[in-house]
Amino acid sequence: MRTLLTADWVVGFDKGDHALIPRGEVVFSGQTIDFVGRDFPGEVDRRIDYGRAMIGPGFIDLDALGDLDTEVLTFDNGPWRNLGRIWTEDALRRGPQEAYTPEEELFKYRYAFTQLIRGGITTALPITSMLYRAWAESYNEMAGVAAIAEDMGIRAYLGPCYMSGLTYQRADGSLAQHWDEGRGMAGLDEAARFIADFDDTAGGRIRAFLAPDRIETQLPSVLARTGAVQQETGVPMRLHCCQSAYEFETVLALRGVTPLGWLESLGLLTDRAILPHGIYISGRPQVSLGGDSDMQRLVASGATVAHCPIVFGRDGEALASFASYRAKGVRFGMGTDTHPADMVENIRLGRMLSHLMGGSPPATAADFYRAATLGGADALGRGDLGRLAPGAKADITVFDLSGFHLGQVLDPIKAMALAGSGRDFRASFIDGREVMADFAVIGSDTAALIEAADRQILKARAIHADRAPGRPKVDDIFRPAFPVLTAGSWS
Repeated sequence: MRTLLTADWVVGFDKGDHALIPRGEVVFSGQTIDFVGRDFPGEVDRRIDYGRAMIGPGFIDLDALGDLDTEVLTFDNGPWRNLGRIWTEDALRRGPQEAYTPEEELFKYRYAFTQLIRGGITTALPITSMLYRAWAESYNEMAGVAAIAEDMGIRAYLGPCYMSGLTYQRADGSLAQHWDEGRGMAGLDEAARFIADFDDTAGGRIRAFLAPDRIETQLPSVLARTGAVQQETGVPMRLHCCQSAYEFETVLALRGVTPLGWLESLGLLTDRAILPHGIYISGRPQVSLGGDSDMQRLVASGATVAHCPIVFGRDGEALASFASYRAKGVRFGMGTDTHPADMVENIRLGRMLSHLMGGSPPATAADFYRAATLGGADALGRGDLGRLAPGAKADITVFDLSGFHLGQVLDPIKAMALAGSGRDFRASFIDGREVMADFAVIGSDTAALIEAADRQILKARAIHADRAPGRPKVDDIFRPAFPVLTAGSWS
């Protein structure tokens, strides 16, 4: 079946970059785009005119929120160390426990994939918190996630997260590492098994990747074996790296080199590496090592920084800066990482923070749009994603431009970045399959998802009290923005 889509604007692809086509057309059949331009000369089976809208490529989320993000609990509730957001020595001694049932673990992915598709994201590399786990993710769990992704139609890169240690808080408030090499190796074995069984399945929409947890929770033996598995399989690797001063100093003390230096020594700092968030590198004032050696490593390696400005900007932290890194030659993709899983909001805030942090030439909305599309595709080695061009995958989104809140639309990319949000996406096709129409994800009962998520987040809320220093009452950890008045308490 051949389908022709048209709208006031189409984001085409010309001479290696995006280009805007007024009253353009996109034609696809099966999984593949056949034509992008105007006045398609062939026959089509279906025509859809979206009118005042922009047809563009789907976003590629390199650090996609795959969770019920507990930021809804911790937001504006004080220092994270007091909130049960990190294991205490006492809780670790009592033994980590699962917060959710296996069914609830899978539900959070269905909820998250619905959010991602709703926001114009067509390719996702999901990330979830390990705080609510007995240890990390499993093969069986990720097999279930693959089934959900196939059912919903999202293009997903999947792999069970594994770790060989965790950070905990001592009774005196200091932080330390707890190690378990056996669990780390077992988790990596399950990841290798998942690659063998699931890479390039569901008609190619499900791919595998290696997902070791943050770098300070890894032992040299596990990361060295990770490198060997990557060499054997050729899959991408994502490793949260350079995301805190604590991480930087811990790795420097334990391994004698910076986090990027350690990855380089292990052969893991390559163009197949995806690194959220790349903020704390040598030369940043908050770390103990000066110089630009880490910047040189980033540029020379071709690794991709997965930039997630909301999750750090919320706490007053930012890359220094997107514009400066880009000018030096660092490769960028984009990620959501936190609630809301809204790539448009990340583009807007990323541009603002880049301007605040400086750098020349200043970063533009177009630079961030490229990172969220072409940059993500380059990180995955996928010349068939992140663009609307003949031969590319039919991963297509429709951004509605008729909303009064958008104001005057002279340029659709700038209008989106200035006043739009992920909620403005009207339709989406992934691999040629229509997965969203009229602002609703097909097959998803959002009312039921909201109700179930509200119930489930209360389980995570209760666990914080057991893991916070001193095991306080949960109502003493999470306080409302203003006092809640009950019947008879009015003054």
